[in-house]
Amino acid sequence: MCLYVSLCISVCFSPVVVYGVNTGFGKFAHTLIPKDKLIVERTRMLLALRINVLAKGYSGVSMETVQAMVKAFNASCLSWVPEKGTVGASGDLAPLAHLTLGLMGEGRMWSPQRGWDHAKTVLECHGLTPLLLKPKEGIGLINGTQMMSSLAAEAVERAVGVARQADIIAALSLEALRGTTKAFHSGIHAVRPHPGQIEVALRLRSLLHSDVFPSQISESHRTCDRVQDAYTLRCIPQVHGVANDTIAFVKSILSTELNSATDNPLVFAERGETISGGNFHGEYPAKALDYLAIGVNELASMSERRTERLVNPSLSELPAFLVQDGGLNSGFMIAHCTAAALVSESKALCHPSSVDSLSTSAATEDHVSMGGWAARKALKVVEHVEQVLAIELLAACQALEFLRPLKSTTPLEKVHELVRTVVRPWDHDRQMSPDIEAAHMLLREEKVWEAVRPYMDQYRDRHGGRYRLRTYSHASEPQPSIHLMGFL
Repeated sequence: MCLYVSLCISVCFSPVVVYGVNTGFGKFAHTLIPKDKLIVERTRMLLALRINVLAKGYSGVSMETVQAMVKAFNASCLSWVPEKGTVGASGDLAPLAHLTLGLMGEGRMWSPQRGWDHAKTVLECHGLTPLLLKPKEGIGLINGTQMMSSLAAEAVERAVGVARQADIIAALSLEALRGTTKAFHSGIHAVRPHPGQIEVALRLRSLLHSDVFPSQISESHRTCDRVQDAYTLRCIPQVHGVANDTIAFVKSILSTELNSATDNPLVFAERGETISGGNFHGEYPAKALDYLAIGVNELASMSERRTERLVNPSLSELPAFLVQDGGLNSGFMIAHCTAAALVSESKALCHPSSVDSLSTSAATEDHVSMGGWAARKALKVVEHVEQVLAIELLAACQALEFLRPLKSTTPLEKVHELVRTVVRPWDHDRQMSPDIEAAHMLLREEKVWEAVRPYMDQYRDRHGGRYRLRTYSHASEPQPSIHLMGFL
């Protein structure tokens, strides 16, 4: 079994890149990890998920080995693991082999006390003994879908956060463009009752002009002769709604996957059987992650078009590129180009990886999921969505400056105030990347959602329970049973 581990190690060489956020399907981590520690956080989640699988008792791994892995987790002794090299068929065999290698005292490992060092040195520094594998344990430790699942957990959590904040940013843009709220009338959505569509329409009604939160901006154009808006404004519930439904579907798949026995063969000790099967195959998470990328990217596609409307004076009736002295200042011109570039790049990333398959292992593994690549590119798409929406958030707040002294609704003004705590108005050209990064951070930490949630609840309460505002999830979806704190 140990030889099998070493053979898998030899084919992988690309190191994990720096992205991570310490998250799972529990409460989203609101404090982002310092840059020098990001490289290890996905390995932490990978180790946690692998412990969770082994603890189910179907892998033929001893309690002693599982307890040793828990001790390594609690001490933050984390192996060097590559992000590339898995085809997602015999599970994430190569990354899991690297995870196991470190626990065996070989290769590189990281801990807060030692930083990066030889694995055996790191383990001994924490009073831990390298694993000495028993029969069946080699293959039991390296067979499963935990790498793609750990990346998927992060992607889904970030998608949940950005999707609900996309509705808020879209409401800001609609207000700045002086659009109509008629398209969000509850009656329209009641006759096409997709859960996500109904939810998004409710959120928009709770943010825009109403008897609860009046808007001076809305009142200023109440008698205009415009009948309806462009699709990126009028169809927000329909497009954002299916993104929400997509996320909920993927979350239900991943909740099951995170808590499943996914190695091979499986040991059924209660009846004395060891059975070979195919639970290691990554097709479920791979397909779900491809779907996640496709669904979530539409939030960015809509957002970029709304930003175009904001910066285009023929569409917005606002100063060109949202800046005075347009001949001297380019304003939001290049920011919009950045959004367009990110959306275009994501279109290529949305090509499904799971439609590809290459036979491996002398044609024994003759169909593979490519789930590792599905997870990595889904996470990249989610990141692009966050960045595109950060640009729209800045543009919408800048547009409101040109409508003063008129005020928007209370919740939308709170968002404007929040943004102005980190980014000042654009009065002349300056380096914009710090502004975009600051707005991106607000979205990653869900500050925009936090700013308006009390007002959305107030709207719900005023309407006497006729509407149900919720943090989006299907009531019937299974809730995950893994809790990282359980290992502490």
